Amino acid sequence: MSSASPFGPAGPWLFDRRTDLWAFGGSAALSLGLLALGHALGIAEQDAPEWVWLGAVLAVDVAHVWSTNIRVYLDGPELRRRPLVYAGAPLVAYLAGAVAYGLGPGVFWRALAYVAAWHFVRQQAGWVALHARRTGALPWERRLDLTTVYAGTLGPLLWWHAHPRSFSWFVPGDFASLPMLARVTDALVLPALGLLVTFLGLRVMRPWLRGEAVPWGTARVMTTTWACWGLGIVVVDGDYAFTVTNVLIHGVPYLVLTWRYGRGRALQARAPTGLRWLGGPVPASVTAFLTFVLVAATLEETLWDRWVWQERPGLFGDGDPPLALAWLVPLLAMPQATHYLLDGVVWRRRTNPALG
Repeated sequence: MSSASPFGPAGPWLFDRRTDLWAFGGSAALSLGLLALGHALGIAEQDAPEWVWLGAVLAVDVAHVWSTNIRVYLDGPELRRRPLVYAGAPLVAYLAGAVAYGLGPGVFWRALAYVAAWHFVRQQAGWVALHARRTGALPWERRLDLTTVYAGTLGPLLWWHAHPRSFSWFVPGDFASLPMLARVTDALVLPALGLLVTFLGLRVMRPWLRGEAVPWGTARVMTTTWACWGLGIVVVDGDYAFTVTNVLIHGVPYLVLTWRYGRGRALQARAPTGLRWLGGPVPASVTAFLTFVLVAATLEETLWDRWVWQERPGLFGDGDPPLALAWLVPLLAMPQATHYLLDGVVWRRRTNPALG
């Protein structure tokens, strides 16, 4: 396959200047702005209202899961390149989910929550690594970058376990409660902040003072990750705060990435049949892309709510939960679990020549 890289030329920008600012800076600004709005309205520590669920969870989080289809399942040549991987991922996801649910619903949701949390952590580390590679960061700089981003993500998750939160990742109790670690996490706060200060000093201030190129893309992802994860998990204890800070910086850049990849493939001379609909003018392409992922996300959430949750009858109608939840819940979770599995495979440059 010829190159369909979603990335721009090597340099400080991952995509291009304007796209980077909107995808990474814009999503973080929206997250923090919504957090401030929630504080002003007095709902930051309450459950996320319906409009937040629709705008963040359905339209971003669930929708970005379905964008994996554009990267894989609508791309015929890509499917034929690794048929066992792409056919096996949903099967493995379903069978693992069915086994876990057979051991108990609590086992299933706890396993899925930890896999999801690791997926979120790894994505932020992936953005940092991509920026470092494209700016030619030295080995010690890459190690500092990754250490700092892991501290900014795993640290709040560890805090969550030691200081149980009023919200959950999926369902109440999906994360283990480990209050015996409270003293450890309390003692690690200052060293972790010191690591962030070290990063800013060595990776931002040092090159700036020396008149060298500053890796602003790396710094932007790093600081917004720390701000959103720290505020949404550690500082503010509420479902609203966690939702607006957790979802947007994760899902929005990924949607941009998959759209750019799909459009790049659609514009090739021998475009895959399943992606040609993304090859029109940019506004039409973006509209088609968003329509696809939003319709898929809405259909999925309709099934979840009618058959499992029954929380939003005003949106999705009434439904009777079937008796066979042990096979239905893993089936409904299969797109999400497949996304987790494939995300660690399809964006590796050395095994994906189409990325360039």
